[in-house]
Amino acid sequence: MRWLGIIAPALLAGATIGGTAARAEQMCAVDLNGNGDAADPGETASCTAMQGGTWQCPLEQVACPRSAAGSYTCPLGPQYGCASAAAGSAPTCSPVACIDTGQNPIETEPVTDDPGALNDGQVDADGNCLGNIQIFSGRALRCRRPGLEDTFQNCCADKGKIVKDGMGSSLMSLSNKITVAKNLFTGIKAAYTAYKAGATASSAANAGAHAIIAGIDPTSIAISLAINFMIETLLQGCDEQDMETGMLRGSGMCHEVGEYCASKILGICIQKAKSQCCFNTKLGRIIQEQGRPQLKDFNAIGWGPVKHPDCRGFTAEEFQALDFSRMDLSEYYGDVESKAQSDIQVDMKDKIDAYMQTINP
Repeated sequence: MRWLGIIAPALLAGATIGGTAARAEQMCAVDLNGNGDAADPGETASCTAMQGGTWQCPLEQVACPRSAAGSYTCPLGPQYGCASAAAGSAPTCSPVACIDTGQNPIETEPVTDDPGALNDGQVDADGNCLGNIQIFSGRALRCRRPGLEDTFQNCCADKGKIVKDGMGSSLMSLSNKITVAKNLFTGIKAAYTAYKAGATASSAANAGAHAIIAGIDPTSIAISLAINFMIETLLQGCDEQDMETGMLRGSGMCHEVGEYCASKILGICIQKAKSQCCFNTKLGRIIQEQGRPQLKDFNAIGWGPVKHPDCRGFTAEEFQALDFSRMDLSEYYGDVESKAQSDIQVDMKDKIDAYMQTINP
């Protein structure tokens, strides 16, 4: 299937991108690979100004042969006009239409700012929560595939394990489930803000790294890898959520919920994104993935809608109902070299039992 449309990259367009309105541009797009969108490299282009005040799309452009009578005709059909880009250049034609993006702005899905489970309930004199508690809670995030708005860079690319699983063999951080993710976002936002304000990618990344380690134990993140990651992704056109998701995802802390169209124009998808549920530990992600199928409450919703994933944690009752003997934690064991698997299982059980006693005496 093929269809015609219009696109507008971040530096052009009649859309508002990053809060800045840009000038209108004649652009074109076509589904060249037949997958139903124009979000892949080579499927979008700027149109060329032609003689006579017209525009022509370079996609599928062909030369117009000259007849014996001296006129030019388009081999693709008489409905397509031939035109020259400059004096003396050979006439060409294209079957792909050009449209002014100022008249057809890009429609972009708003980025979900999910803070995760908040510490907003009442506590007793000893600081114990009196309300609902969520265990292994996550946050809904997204990262963008190579597409128009991220200059066809893969903002979901795995750059290695940057964030370390701070839990180790302990579950002591259950009461502070999203600290790493929150402070990571603080650092990423600082780097992105500095870069947008004119700082070099290197200085912006350093500012982001300082903001990250100011809020968490520096041993929980590979700072040098984080700096390199931020420099690379800033230069690629990835935004702060792309970067945060990339770090957590590469560190094994995200569950991919699905893929959706993040931006479109005239109904044509020009940018795709992958939605994620990200946790502050790999163990949290593994237990969520293998625990949800065991619980009736999750059977109907799964991970929720692709655009707005349900990344909530387990209630105390749900967590107690989990059968850990049915879970394959080998992926987690591989990251913990200091203890045997049997020791880890005993340690986990002891920590869980102790934690449950504190929240449900």
